[in-house]
Amino acid sequence: MHLGTKGCQAGLLLDFLRDYDADEIYLVGDIVDGWQLRSGWYWPQAHNDVVQKLLRKVRKGSTIIYVPGNHDEFLRDYIGTTFGGIEIAESRIHTAADGKRYLVIHGDQFDMVVRHAKWLAYLGDGAYTLALSVNTVLNKVRRRLGLAYWSLSAWAKLKVKNAVNFIGKFEEFLAAEARRVGADGVICGHIHHAANREIEGLRYLNTGDWVESCTAIVEHYDGRMEVLHYPSLLRARDSEAATEARRAQDVAPGRRAVA
Repeated sequence: MHLGTKGCQAGLLLDFLRDYDADEIYLVGDIVDGWQLRSGWYWPQAHNDVVQKLLRKVRKGSTIIYVPGNHDEFLRDYIGTTFGGIEIAESRIHTAADGKRYLVIHGDQFDMVVRHAKWLAYLGDGAYTLALSVNTVLNKVRRRLGLAYWSLSAWAKLKVKNAVNFIGKFEEFLAAEARRVGADGVICGHIHHAANREIEGLRYLNTGDWVESCTAIVEHYDGRMEVLHYPSLLRARDSEAATEARRAQDVAPGRRAVA
């Protein structure tokens, strides 16, 4: 989520939390961005509303488990405690409705840059923040031209060979860790790259983010896992509403229905 940064899509996130509910909710790290908040305080009302919405879900009966990441690593000092009914955990094994077991973990533990060259991780975070700022200006122009949203940082990740190799190695490391603990798959975050695929017989799921992609992993009542891209759902919903409006207009009194 990266609450506390200008890149966080808090408005869309809040709409998502209003639209969808669950018995169990996992916050898979980098929820509050401590790195950015240390360099300058930014906390608009929308970010506070997201926190309040999550706390309200707890009061209504949902179980929320917060697995800290590298940007909110300060919470790792509180592993095993609860805040407002939200449990802080290093990782968790989630058993799905179909009996499959998933290791839920942020994943920064398997990022060699974060572990062994933290200064480089901070530098990369600054470059990512700059890319988001450029992206904002670029997409304002694209919207005026009637073009869809385009992500500069996502394009760079997929085009730069080292970034592609890093993502591949990260996914392999996480799948190997899931196998080590006897799980059927892994649910993680960290690299802002949503995914749902099989790696050597294990299911690899990445939540993506609420900075650019606005994605989440949802489990259906039969245990099936899905990457849910919320902006696409909103577009489909708007398109369906427009189609229904046209149909209603076509069958209005005094007019023939048009197929």
